[in-house]
Amino acid sequence: MEVDRSLEKISWMPHSIASGVRIKPLISQKEHCLDVTCMLVEIPAGKEIPEHIHENQDDILYPLEGKGTMWVDGRGEFLLQPGEIVRVPKGVKHKITEVTEYLLIYDVFSPALF
Repeated sequence: MEVDRSLEKISWMPHSIASGVRIKPLISQKEHCLDVTCMLVEIPAGKEIPEHIHENQDDILYPLEGKGTMWVDGRGEFLLQPGEIVRVPKGVKHKITEVTEYLLIYDVFSPALF
């Protein structure tokens, strides 16, 4: 059973719906048999994550660096930056736009996304 691993050994992958955005899966159901997915999300300045919904997962975002604008249905727009934590309930539309500084997010999905 693997209990730790180096970030350098985990490869970046393209985001499934956002061109130019990358993810680094840290913990997944497929690899670790856990009902949670934890990843890093890297959004370069000028890129965005379009409006979408996670039908079955709560999405918890914790920005580590950078700035952007997040929109969550029922809440509206707000600044996404370090020091903020965001919980998007399952089934709620959301998006990230206006990334003005390279944005690095620690993102957790429960139950697991993959």
